[in-house]
Amino acid sequence: MRYIVIAALLLIVASLASALIFVMRDRSGSNRALYALAIRVGLSLTLFLFLMASYYFGLIPGKPG
Repeated sequence: MRYIVIAALLLIVASLASALIFVMRDRSGSNRALYALAIRVGLSLTLFLFLMASYYFGLIPGKPG
């Protein structure tokens, strides 16, 4: 479980970094930065839903005590 979350966070950061590179280097008519940011939002939403489902089904324990 931990490795899935770490991998997802790394993918999110990589997508954000690629969007920054596309903004800095591409011409103004390019949509690559927009697509990279859309992928980042999709990955973030997927990770959030995965964590909520994992908590709901008991894969992630709640507060101790």
